[in-house]
Amino acid sequence: MPEISLLIDGTQRSFPAGTTGTDVFGQDRAIVAVRVDGQLRDLVAELPNGGEVEGVRIDSPDGLDILRHSAAHVLAQAVQQVNPEARLGIGPPITDGFYYDFDVAEPFTPDQLKALEKAMQRIVKEGQTFRRRVVSDEEAHAELAAEPYKLELIGLKGSGGDAAEAAEGASVEVGAGELTIYDNVRRSGEVAWKDLCRGPHLPSTRLIGNGFSLMRSAAAYWRGSEKNPQLQRIYGTAWPTKDELVAYKERLAEAERRDHRKLGAELDLFSFPEEIGSGLPVFHPKGAMIRMEMEDYSRRRHVQAGYSFVTTPHITKSKLFETSKHLEWYADGMYPPMHVDEVRGADGEIIKPGQDYYLKPMNCPMHNLVYSSRGRSYRELPLRLFEFGHVYRYEKSGVVHGLTRARGFTQDDAHIYCTKDQMRDELASLLTFVLDLLKDYGLDDFYLELSTRDPEKSVGDETAWEEATRTLAEVATASGLDLVPDPGGAAFYGPKISVQAKDAIGRTWQLSTIQLDFFEPELFELEYTAADGSRQRPVMIHRALFGSIERFFGVLLEHYAGAFPPWLAPVQVLAVPVAEVFEDYLGDVVAQLRAAGVRAELDTSDDRFNKKIRTATKQKVPFVLIAGGEDAEAGAVSFRYRDGSQRNGVPVQEAISLITDAITTRVQV
Repeated sequence: MPEISLLIDGTQRSFPAGTTGTDVFGQDRAIVAVRVDGQLRDLVAELPNGGEVEGVRIDSPDGLDILRHSAAHVLAQAVQQVNPEARLGIGPPITDGFYYDFDVAEPFTPDQLKALEKAMQRIVKEGQTFRRRVVSDEEAHAELAAEPYKLELIGLKGSGGDAAEAAEGASVEVGAGELTIYDNVRRSGEVAWKDLCRGPHLPSTRLIGNGFSLMRSAAAYWRGSEKNPQLQRIYGTAWPTKDELVAYKERLAEAERRDHRKLGAELDLFSFPEEIGSGLPVFHPKGAMIRMEMEDYSRRRHVQAGYSFVTTPHITKSKLFETSKHLEWYADGMYPPMHVDEVRGADGEIIKPGQDYYLKPMNCPMHNLVYSSRGRSYRELPLRLFEFGHVYRYEKSGVVHGLTRARGFTQDDAHIYCTKDQMRDELASLLTFVLDLLKDYGLDDFYLELSTRDPEKSVGDETAWEEATRTLAEVATASGLDLVPDPGGAAFYGPKISVQAKDAIGRTWQLSTIQLDFFEPELFELEYTAADGSRQRPVMIHRALFGSIERFFGVLLEHYAGAFPPWLAPVQVLAVPVAEVFEDYLGDVVAQLRAAGVRAELDTSDDRFNKKIRTATKQKVPFVLIAGGEDAEAGAVSFRYRDGSQRNGVPVQEAISLITDAITTRVQV
């Protein structure tokens, strides 16, 4: 029998011709697919002579995608079993799960989702196999004649369009190569169901096991356009084991408890009044106090690091954003212009033409004007300009999400102008500054992401981009943090590093960004006088440390579940007398705390003592001071902490020192 040679996990081995991934890895049930010369394939695929073959485990990122995509197929099969009139949209894997879109007469109800889960479980237990077939466009049209949305994707591919980019998730259906259909085959050999798909899939539905669940349904426009029919999307999740599914649901429940929108209302921190508009937050006194502390500490650190503060207006003439090219590249994310200053005569003729003004979506063009307001010398560089600048971006209503995706927000924006010789050292010190400051706010688990050029959405020459990208990569690598590539994710004017931070329950948030820009200085003709008297272009570094104050506020609120460390807490100390007679005694303690700069309050409400304690607990106050007869006689107070523990008989001056020390050192209690 002819033999083939395969490189398996770095070792060259011989196998009979016709060997499949199942033959090589069949004894290891955790292997659900193979990667052949870098391409994912079904486990049952025949392996080519000379191929480099690697097993794909179900718990790997690719393995989880395959598991979840297979679960999406099982969902679609179940939907069409229950409702044969349902037409199929697209069903890709997504982070932690999958979805599938359906054209149905009525939205899915919670009871229907439960029934679909049971139908899926029956399919899973059948142990159906996923069998791949290559088909021509004509064959696909004939087989899927009843599926108009699949036919549309096939038509896009056949007409030379980029069908894989036609909609979110469309790449799982069609691509640049051959068309394929996957049959779900019962053990008898009967085809139970089929779908247009690129694959790969699990060897058997049994591997989905008990680790899946349908989560919710929602409306979704076909191919993401409101001009298209509205479909019904079912979201699900799938994991290698039931234990992992349970753990995931527990994480979701904890995330729901920490939802900053919910906590913001419960703790009276902020709101989104309908009268003002979507995505435009209003901070209440307690929320504004937290925000003030966040900003004030950041300001002090920036002064220490040699930044100069500037302020710029909320609106500007359109010419500024024409110069910066933002109107060319970013107009969809900007509010429409305000046309003002037009003067007309009595006959309606224009005497003085008006001008378009825009709400600013970013601060960098205005900072460039500060730089160019006078001549600059190399001796002034690096020049670090910093602003808490309020900006406005016209986010679509469907993506607005509390403080973390708003339409009006405050960027802690810095722009650093330096020479090319200074660029590397400035980037390195800037990254250190960013990470150290984030740690001061209680985040310390980071990795970095490097976003590189999208040739279709960028400006400038390739050489400058390569130099900028290489420099950022070297600085990021030198930090010692993991560096993850983000191909094509850069802004139109230059590559960027973004700091990805994990919160208390393991979720990742993109926070600080550092972008290197050789292009904007050219557009604004920025210059400095070099040591030899020549005129040179500075390099521009864009840096947002928090991203925005509002978004970072939301992240911290969820990270701490509302229990801010004392230095950030809006009320740092609440004094609760055991009875009304001790109000004056505790009032004096509160006065001493306020004199020491502590945000302290005395609860003089008519509530009973136990209710006052419950109220303090719900408000997540770091320090609750209690005093009764023994405390007053001894000149002491009792501490009650947020976890319910208590420390009694602490002398007042010692208590004040403990509180002020906790605030100064920014510890959590």
